[in-house]
Amino acid sequence: MIPTTSTQNHLSTTRRSTTRRSTARRRHPYRLLATLVAGALVAAACGSDSNGEDGADGTSASAADDTDEATDSDPTSDASTDTAEAGGDDAEASNDSTTSEGDGADGGDDGDEASESTDDETAGGGEPVTLVTYESFPSEGTPVNDALAAFSEETGIDVEILVSGDTGTMLAKAELAAGNPEGDVMWGIDNSFLGRAIEAEIFEPYVADGLDAVPAEFTDLVPDGVATPVDFGDVCLNYDITAFEDLGVAPPTTLDDLLDPTYADLLVVQNPATSSPGLAFLLATIDEYGEDGWQDYWAALADNGVSVTDGWTDAYYGEFSYAGGDRPVVVSYGSSPPFEVLFAETELDAAPTGVVESTCFRQVEFAGVLAGTDQPDEARMLVDFLITDEFQATLPLNVFVFPVNENVELDPAFVDFAVIPETSRSLDPAAIDANRSEWIDQWTRIVIG
Repeated sequence: MIPTTSTQNHLSTTRRSTTRRSTARRRHPYRLLATLVAGALVAAACGSDSNGEDGADGTSASAADDTDEATDSDPTSDASTDTAEAGGDDAEASNDSTTSEGDGADGGDDGDEASESTDDETAGGGEPVTLVTYESFPSEGTPVNDALAAFSEETGIDVEILVSGDTGTMLAKAELAAGNPEGDVMWGIDNSFLGRAIEAEIFEPYVADGLDAVPAEFTDLVPDGVATPVDFGDVCLNYDITAFEDLGVAPPTTLDDLLDPTYADLLVVQNPATSSPGLAFLLATIDEYGEDGWQDYWAALADNGVSVTDGWTDAYYGEFSYAGGDRPVVVSYGSSPPFEVLFAETELDAAPTGVVESTCFRQVEFAGVLAGTDQPDEARMLVDFLITDEFQATLPLNVFVFPVNENVELDPAFVDFAVIPETSRSLDPAAIDANRSEWIDQWTRIVIG
């Protein structure tokens, strides 16, 4: 849920992408094979009309679109959670921890006895568990990955990371592979996509251990334990403070402000058919203007020069002015400003980007055991670990999202600069499930044409 989009103003795209995504929230790039497969799967998904999310505008929801820049991370995710999207040049992020396996058929070495089945060993026979996630998952060398390595050391279960694009793309691929998944656990489906994931039966129901530390406001979102809440945050409009000072105008404070000619050609958003933050922002406008009024708002927004990208990375690191683009307003996350402070090249005592709090839409991200996994026991153990104090404590300053585990104390540096609105926008999940496809189709006709 963190931004996969980060302000690109006076810094180069490469520098901000690499620093942000690799040190913060999301991403691991694809391995070559994964990229080729992803492209084929998404191309197929775009030809379907399952829910309209994966290519409703007739364009390719390429899984690699955002992973090409999988070097940025930010709040978001995903996020997120950015989605801050983080990642390196390798396509997979497997941890270094190892399981004990016999080396030879003769069993001559005493150490080979470690390969014999014991109560402490996992049923996976030493096979790694694959965590399928979005493009902004933190890169290797971050505390998030260190925590996964500790999990591997403790349990003997290696964890490999498979990046599968932005959330919409990841879900489209999972729908095509339902029952025969690419991995064992998926992390990154948020509340705006959860109903679609449940309908496609991509998850095997499992009530995780440790949910007593997760407030009911999150667990109540998931029927029958189909998935496990892992983190939350808010998708909000972010703005480049210096850019508005240079323009000599005040930044917007409401959604209505964006229709004023003063803000023509200043806004970049993500396509809700292919992007989780893009969908969240669309839902925010539906919450504001109603099911019969948001269409006029978007028509006016299009007339005022809104720019649309496939994903968070292209928007935040490609077009947002703080990261080097020419658009000083971007759909990102309430946790993007602390990222910019904490990972700035020079020390900052104030955030260089601001948040339009009235636009914030609450996102909750989930993890789940993928139906059809060959290692269900190991997958469940990993899901349990994702909500432990140990793992949850790594999320704020690495994925730039808020932990759902209420026992985790937030770092003051994160609290000081992150924005948590007193009242975030939301829509009834049932309404989202019932109307998502039609809303996206309408949005596509209005904005894309």
